[in-house]
Parts: sequence; C-alpha cells; structure tokens
Amino acid sequence: MSSVEDLCTRPATELAALVRAREVSARELLEAHLDRIERLNPALNAIVTLDAEGARAAADAADAALAAGEDVGPLHGLPVAHKDTHATGGMRTTWGSPLHADTVPARDELVVARLKAAGAIRIGKTNVPEFAAGSHTFNTLFGATHNPYRHGLSAGGSSGGAAAALAAGLVPLAEGSDMGGSLRNPAAFCNVVGLRPTPGRVPTYPAAMGWSQLSVQGPLGRTVGDVALLMSALAGPDPRVPISLGDGPAGFAAPLPTELAGLRVAWAPDLGGQVTVDPAITSVLASSVGVFESLGATVDEACPDLSGADEVFGTLRAWLFEASFGELSRRSPEKVKESIRWNAELGAKLTGVDLARAEQLHTELYERVVGFFERFDVLLAPTTQVLPFPVEVEYPTEIAGVPQDDYLEWMRSCTLISATGCPALSLPGGFTPDGLPVGLQVIGAPRADRRVLEVGHAFEQATGFGRQRPDLDRPAQR
Repeated sequence: MSSVEDLCTRPATELAALVRAREVSARELLEAHLDRIERLNPALNAIVTLDAEGARAAADAADAALAAGEDVGPLHGLPVAHKDTHATGGMRTTWGSPLHADTVPARDELVVARLKAAGAIRIGKTNVPEFAAGSHTFNTLFGATHNPYRHGLSAGGSSGGAAAALAAGLVPLAEGSDMGGSLRNPAAFCNVVGLRPTPGRVPTYPAAMGWSQLSVQGPLGRTVGDVALLMSALAGPDPRVPISLGDGPAGFAAPLPTELAGLRVAWAPDLGGQVTVDPAITSVLASSVGVFESLGATVDEACPDLSGADEVFGTLRAWLFEASFGELSRRSPEKVKESIRWNAELGAKLTGVDLARAEQLHTELYERVVGFFERFDVLLAPTTQVLPFPVEVEYPTEIAGVPQDDYLEWMRSCTLISATGCPALSLPGGFTPDGLPVGLQVIGAPRADRRVLEVGHAFEQATGFGRQRPDLDRPAQR
C-alpha cells in the first residue's frame, strides 16, 4: 500500500481508482489526510472547521457500500473541503464574518450536495476573506491563510484556504467560487489548478440573483485531470437555476489529450496593454509559452478588444454588492470591512442608465470575443499581475511602480476575463528564480470549458510544473 505521504500528494484521479479497486479504503485515505491536517494546518490556517468524526462515519459508510457491491459515484471515498461561503447542512458556515461565527445551515447548497452525491467525504470548511470579497484570504474571525510555498505570504483568494489546502496535501479536491478571480488567483499563488467555468455550467442554488452571470462556482485540484474529474460531478443542468446549461457532465470524464497539433493560440502578456504585470511574471510565462509550439500549436501575440470590460465588471459587481451587503453596511457599518462598504456604496449610487449602459457594453464585448475565437482556439494570459505578497498587506497598492487605485485594480487580469463570460483555467506556469509560483491563464470561447481543460492538460504534462510540491518541513521564511 502507498505511504501516508504518498497518498496525500497523489492525484485525485489515482486515489479514486485505488479506492474503487479496494486497494486503499476510504477510511485509510481519510486518516492519512486527517494526520496531515493535524501536522500542517496550524501553520497554514487553510481549514477553519473540521469534522473528523463525521468524516470517519461517512468514510466507513463508503467502504461498506463498496463492499456490498453498490454503484458508487466518481468521487467515492475522496475527502473534500468546502469553501466557507458555501452552505453545509449541519456544519458551521461563517462566510468569514463574525456575524456568522455560529451559523449552522439546515441544508447543503447545490455545489455541496452534488459532491456528496458523487461519493465525496466532507471533512470541513476552507478559509475565505470576509464574505469572499477580495483576492487575499484573511478575516477577523480566523486570521490569514499562508501560502504553502512561502510562509508569511498570501495564498490568494477568495478560495485561498481551498488552494492552500490542496497544495499542502490536506485534501485531494476542493471547490470554490469566482467573481473576479477567486478560483484562478489562489490557484496561481499556490501552484494548483482552478477553473472558472462558463456561467451556468456549474449551477449555483440557492442564489438571490439567479440571472446574474458574474459569479460562478467551480473546481480546484492539483492537476487538470483532477479538475475534470470534479467537473464530472459538479456540471449539469438544474431546473431551479435560470442560466444553467443543458449539457450533462459526462464529457468531462473523457481522457484528455497530450498533443495540440493545429491549435491556434493567442498570447496576450498584458491583455493588449490593458493591465500592468510584474515583469517577474511576464518573464516566467514568456519562456513557458514556447511549450505550446513544441506541442504542435501556432502561437501569435494577440488579444481581443476588451474595451468596456472594466465598466461592465465594476458596474455589475457594485450592483451585486449593494443587493447583498448594502442594507447591512448602512445598518451596522462597523461590522463590515471597508472594502465591502465601499463597493456597496458604489452600487447604491448606480442609476438605471448606468445599468443599461453596462448591459449594452456587455453585449458588445461578448460579440467581439466570439469573433476573436473564430480566429483563435484559446487565449493565454497571466493569471495574476503580482506575485504572492505579505499576509499583512490587504492588497497591492502598486505594480511595477504603477499605483493601484482600489482593492480590485490589481486583479484586472482576471476581472476583465470574468466580464467576457468565457471559461478560464489557471494552471501552474512556472516559478520565479526564488521559487514562487506563477499561474498561466488559459481562456476559451464561451462554453468551451472542455477545450481549456484539454489545452491545460497537454501543457501540464509537458512541463510538470504542478508536480513541484512545496517543502512544508523547511523552516518558515519569507
């Protein structure tokens, strides 16, 4: 049987096969991860709620079901952790806010329920920024999550606890959400894989504003194959969700290719001059992009016209924040962090004219992006504009000497793409000379979720960047 350490760092696809073949029991797999959580989580602060006994009972039930010959799901026996903004029935869900320190939902929301139905074992919840606002995971309830590759640096956010837990081998799979980069940014900072699916591919329920396409839920894994496996459980329609796509999840379970012959790739190191990127990131990715040509693709420097994307994202985000947090911010401003109050206040000032203009710009942006993907199969760009920064810093205030006006501007390499509605995958793109991870963003045409996974898998197999795991036994350093 595999060693405990090996079990905690192997791909989820392999672990699922081992459990299904009864070479490793769900209980053995769980105990290996619980031991690792006990040893490593205190320094990382990635998992903030743990239900070891509940997980043990579920793992024993999973082993019994397999022994009885029952049909089991694709995630059978795999431990998973849920983002602490996703409601888990009978388990504390805090949204990273002291206001919900003791909130225990009555039932699972859809993303949690689908993982359970696929056989996953719920072990606990992963840390988030307050109400998932911002791409740095810290809150007054639990504190900050540290980057597994460099203690004292940010793990990204808002799914930062999930990405850090994956990178450290605390869980083989996790899930999160992404409005302006909350799956992609922490994946890049922690050298794992995160997919922002096409809106509606993974339905969100319940949702107060079910027609909105700005925020999506999706998978995180250590490999692209693991993310595809998770999508085979998460994707698929739900009649209660008005934007849910009708395609079933079966396509995500098919084998992924390792060659890219004939693929037309566009490379946009600064998204057509729209964003400022730390030269250390551009340097790493410029050398990595050449891998695509070695796999049979053609690569040209090009970018779709993203004009209006800032206004679209900013307006629709502010509108959502006013709807979600406006009343709370006005009633109890001291109980909500300043960046949330600021965003809700922007939303309160919006007029019908502002929203109409945003929707018109949104439509024009979508049409231009569709036209761009008639000439190219995928667009490559940096996932983040900065490297992981100290946990004490709320957000970067400058990039390469260029001031950043607010807590959203440094995330524009992701927020601009969110506005397009395109699926976007962040995967390990290399390392700086001093060992910090750099994420590569692979963006596909609307609804081409499978395509970005195929391209990402081929790159991953050719480079092996994702196999470079953090050394968690070395002394803490910055």
